[in-house]
Amino acid sequence: MKKAAIIPARYAATRFPGKLMQLLGDKTVIRHTYDATVATGLFDEVVVATDSDIIFNEIVSNGGKAVMSRQPHESGSDRIAEAAADMGIDIIVNVQGDTPFVKKEPLQQLLAQFNDTSVQVASLMQVLTDRNDILDPNFVKVTVDKNMNSLFFSRSVIPYPRDKEYPTTYYEHIGVYAFRKQALMDFTRWPVTPLEAAEKIECLRYLENGIPLRMVVVDYMGVEIDTPADLEKAAKLL
Repeated sequence: MKKAAIIPARYAATRFPGKLMQLLGDKTVIRHTYDATVATGLFDEVVVATDSDIIFNEIVSNGGKAVMSRQPHESGSDRIAEAAADMGIDIIVNVQGDTPFVKKEPLQQLLAQFNDTSVQVASLMQVLTDRNDILDPNFVKVTVDKNMNSLFFSRSVIPYPRDKEYPTTYYEHIGVYAFRKQALMDFTRWPVTPLEAAEKIECLRYLENGIPLRMVVVDYMGVEIDTPADLEKAAKLL
């Protein structure tokens, strides 16, 4: 199977505009993400898909590959679908531009899920243990069935601990997805679904159209840069 990593990179992020161009050590956040993805050696192609001349030039001027989106997009998946439409690839991994600590092993596990021909979409999750993180709506939680297929994603606390004595594991959804190309193209043709619109979580569109995500539990993946405080955390990790 031919595999590509496409990194959607929007400049005007709602919660932290320009976050991808913030310096983290001696490189911008988006360059950390791009370079770390390339360094895994897992992909036939690694491309940044962006709406921003600033981000495009940041990648290309440093020897990377980037494409400019031809139209506005509501979601990262829509942006990478446009970039992937004419590429001769089988599996597409959507690496979020604000995840500078990309590692090889989790992406290997993610790609391995497609050895099961029933899997159309896969994604990553990690265990949440900090109570503040569990309660924080910026941390998207996910619940799964016994086969590790997603049941629901929410910014709320799921599952709700009605029985305080019962041991409950909480998982944070990490915004790294992998798709069979056709599943991604189908996603772009479906209208935004009610739960997706309410939660502002794009992968709910798959669930509402009857397609579960195969989830993979990974060790701590570092910080997603959603806020200035996250950037401070990432600098300490670096």
